Amino acid sequence: MFRVGILTASDKGAAGLREDLGAKLIEEIFSDLGWRVSSYKMVPDDQQTIARTLISMVDNEELDLILTTGGTGFSQRDVTPEATRSVIQREAPGICEAMRAAGFKNTPRAILSRAIAGIRYNTLIINLPGSPKGIRESLEAVIDVLPHGLEILTGKSGECGEG
Repeated sequence: MFRVGILTASDKGAAGLREDLGAKLIEEIFSDLGWRVSSYKMVPDDQQTIARTLISMVDNEELDLILTTGGTGFSQRDVTPEATRSVIQREAPGICEAMRAAGFKNTPRAILSRAIAGIRYNTLIINLPGSPKGIRESLEAVIDVLPHGLEILTGKSGECGEG
């Protein structure tokens, strides 16, 4: 079982003007896998606030995986990738490449996502879109490989190649 954190970046959500359906969907998907969502935060679309929250979640909560939702588009307020890039130590570009490629099959707009994924210490951080549809499609593209990646990252397995 892996420990999962969810960080939603949303001005309207943080102000109490929008229900966070994306986080509810993420929690449902990972609970069905038997993983524990042990942390949830919602912050406004502010790069420094997002970065500080990610650092706190990684450094203080010992999470294996943090999924951000929201803030990956082209709006001036969409700064989640920049905040994520400022706190990770290594990128994991294949994750978001796979998510964009899978999303592109349903809508060409999927390639407009600026999401990134990367590692801070022993925690994988993945940016997801803000919409439940985009979240589901993105996770479906990568969820089967996440356990293996997290096992390697957390030291539960030492082999990455297949014989």
